[in-house]
Amino acid sequence: MLWLMFTPRASSRAHFPLSKLCNLLLTRSSKSKMASNSHWLEPAEREGLLMKLKATGWVEVEGRDALYKELDFKSFNEAFGFMSRVALQAEKMNHHPEWFNVYNKVQITLITHDCGGLSKKDIRLAKFIDQVALTM
Repeated sequence: MLWLMFTPRASSRAHFPLSKLCNLLLTRSSKSKMASNSHWLEPAEREGLLMKLKATGWVEVEGRDALYKELDFKSFNEAFGFMSRVALQAEKMNHHPEWFNVYNKVQITLITHDCGGLSKKDIRLAKFIDQVALTM
C-alpha cells in the first residue's frame, strides 16, 4: 500500500493561512446547505407524496429519514439492466441511490445526504425507479 506523508518545508513563498482555509470551507458548506434547502419537502406535501410511493411498495426506513424498496427480477441480466437505466438517470440528477444487488434482487435506499433526509430529489428518483421497474 502506498502512503503519502506531507512534511513542512522552509520556503520563501507565503503560506495559505489556516484561518482562510477554514473560512473557505465554512462558506462552501453554508452554500451547499442553502442550495439543498430548495429541495426540502414541506410537511403537507411530504405526506401526500409518501402515501403515493408507499402504495407502490416504498417503505420508510426506521431510524432514518429515508425510503427503501426491494425489487425482484427474472434474472441477473434484467436486474443489472434496471440498475444501469437508474444509474444513468441518477447521474443526470446528480443524486445517487444507496443500493445492493445479489443475482436478481435489487435493494434501494433513497436519502438526500445534503439535507439529512428525504427531499424532492428522492421523490423524483423513486418515481423514475417505479416507471423503469414497470417496463422490465
